[in-house]
Amino acid sequence: MMTRWPAPLLRTGSIAALTLPCVASAHTLSPDATGMPDIGWTFEPWVVVLLGVTLGLYGIGHARLRARSRRARGIRLRQLGAFLAGWAMTVVALVSPLDALGAAMFSAHMVQHEVLMLLAAPLLVLGRPLAVWMWALPASWRPAVGRGLHAPGVRGSWRWLTSPAVAWVFHALALWAWHAPPLFEAALTRPGIHTLQHASFFISALFFWWTVLAGRHRQAGDGHAMLSVFTTMMHTGALGALLTLAPGLWYPIYVTPTTALGFDPLQDQQLGGLIMWVPGGLAYFLAGLAIALRWVLDRRPPDLAAGAAAPLARPTAGTR
Repeated sequence: MMTRWPAPLLRTGSIAALTLPCVASAHTLSPDATGMPDIGWTFEPWVVVLLGVTLGLYGIGHARLRARSRRARGIRLRQLGAFLAGWAMTVVALVSPLDALGAAMFSAHMVQHEVLMLLAAPLLVLGRPLAVWMWALPASWRPAVGRGLHAPGVRGSWRWLTSPAVAWVFHALALWAWHAPPLFEAALTRPGIHTLQHASFFISALFFWWTVLAGRHRQAGDGHAMLSVFTTMMHTGALGALLTLAPGLWYPIYVTPTTALGFDPLQDQQLGGLIMWVPGGLAYFLAGLAIALRWVLDRRPPDLAAGAAAPLARPTAGTR
């Protein structure tokens, strides 16, 4: 007998599993003997292992689901594409030279954060990975895992964390708190704090995008989703504008590595703020437009399409 688990509970484990590679990575400033920052691929063992495991499990689960149900193959393919794209963006953020460069240049650090929050997180949410990973597990394990996800504490925590207001506040607090100079500079010098910074950004983004793209609140319409996206666009744009227009450095710790690479630290900070302000704001704006379009299409009268197609179905005069 097949065990079924509520969709919200499946997302709980998905959030936890997807954050593990982020928690395992904490690249900090590491200049070499000449003072030049060490820029290269960062193959943190735990990150590589966890990325490989999550990808392998998804592949196995996807293959089993496609073999089981032909009717859902189109949906499964779209979810697979979203997961692979989100997984690839996670690799770009945490393994590619962007991770090391982010410890030497503020603008690169901003790109890394935007990739995690605006590309990897929403794509992984759309990939619905935990439901697929379940099918990669041995059949004898699935009932026990399902009972764990049914636990009242898990369900209650999930419903609270994925309420639109809580997810929005969590994401906003993570963004503003971690850009405070003392915390941001501490993250650059202490691996444990850097890990916590990336985990906060990534986890809060996963909760935020789940409420926008796939939450139970979709049944009540897309008003909350549009409000969440556009208000987030406004406050992140304000933070980006402050960084761009600031007359002085917020993070003096970047002076040495940025100068060693031949860039002006203040201009680098302004570029990083501009990245958050314009491309980041544009991403939220486009997401808001897509949600608005979804809302309009969902509110069409159910008989509209049938009414438009009716004349084509009527027999013409003189025909039988």
